[in-house]
Amino acid sequence: MRAPTAPITLDGFELRVLHLPLVSPFTTSFGTETVREVIVVRALTADGDGWGEIVTQDAPLYSSEYTYGAWDVALRWLIPALLDERTLPAERVAPALEPFKGHRMVKAGLELAVLDAALRAQGRAFAEYLGAERDRVPSGVSVGIQRDPQALVEAVRGYLDEGYVRIKIKIKPGRDVHDTAAVRDAFGGIPLQVDANSAYTLADLDTLAELDRFDLLLIEQPLQEDDIVDHAALARHVKTPICLDESVVSAKAALDALALGSASVINIKAGRVGGYLEALRIHDLCRDAGIPVWCGGMLETGIGRAANAALAALPGFTLPGDISASNRFYTRDIVTEPAVLEDGHVRVPTGHGLGVELDDAALEEFTVAREVLRR
Repeated sequence: MRAPTAPITLDGFELRVLHLPLVSPFTTSFGTETVREVIVVRALTADGDGWGEIVTQDAPLYSSEYTYGAWDVALRWLIPALLDERTLPAERVAPALEPFKGHRMVKAGLELAVLDAALRAQGRAFAEYLGAERDRVPSGVSVGIQRDPQALVEAVRGYLDEGYVRIKIKIKPGRDVHDTAAVRDAFGGIPLQVDANSAYTLADLDTLAELDRFDLLLIEQPLQEDDIVDHAALARHVKTPICLDESVVSAKAALDALALGSASVINIKAGRVGGYLEALRIHDLCRDAGIPVWCGGMLETGIGRAANAALAALPGFTLPGDISASNRFYTRDIVTEPAVLEDGHVRVPTGHGLGVELDDAALEEFTVAREVLRR
């Protein structure tokens, strides 16, 4: 059994909104990002500080959460609820915030900051706390929609040359079969999967079935997040494994999806499910059920990237995740030792807490809003 953290005394929280320029535009079925807007959290405690990351985007397109909605609910409701607790172990963060509906990404970021502070105070590594069994994890890369299939092939070629061991391409109606065919024809039997980000309906069944001929690892979230029954119907009509992302917001949602036959693979994102401890529960139930899982990404900074690497080092993560090197998205990260790609893998930090230190100059450079709330 994983040893819980010791209680820590919370003195306050600091929130920062950051704007980090991306190395190139990142296009999905719901839009294009050129700057990553993200909130980082610092838990201020009597035993030292800890860092977390709220992985919302600037607009409610991936999910209903977005940056300044997260900012408001954190300052108005969630942080005061934690400060009212005063002293608590990190495992109590989620129960303390449970009365507040939704806002899972905010809850996840606050929980991570408290976990980082508590584990640093105890001299423990986050990976060890979770039960990680590897010191490095295989690194896949997510490739956005390009201007045409040939541009996509060239982008994929570059990532393969860098050493990424699995390619995921974003798709949407009209940019699916031909794009996938171009990549498969150019690179043969590379591990390849596609991600629709909820862009299709069952009316697109023929198109989705056509993807079967490309021997994909999986099709990720083809239908809307609440279309669990339709995903089950789709799974009965295609050979390619269906993987759920946006639909799985909790361990219960994962259980329901598996019971219905809506998916045979689960993408675990800690922010989407409300925290790394809930992510751990999903990992455990999927491992017990023989369901493969992998760790998705939300263009995290070095804070969330370090946490994701630790999570992906658990034994049930049998497929390469989207834990790419920091330079996949950023020319400058906010940690002093950004994640790097080594032989197709990213190392799992072993230092206390998350095992990364903040680059104060970078943090200041990218900060566009800051607020501190104390007891």
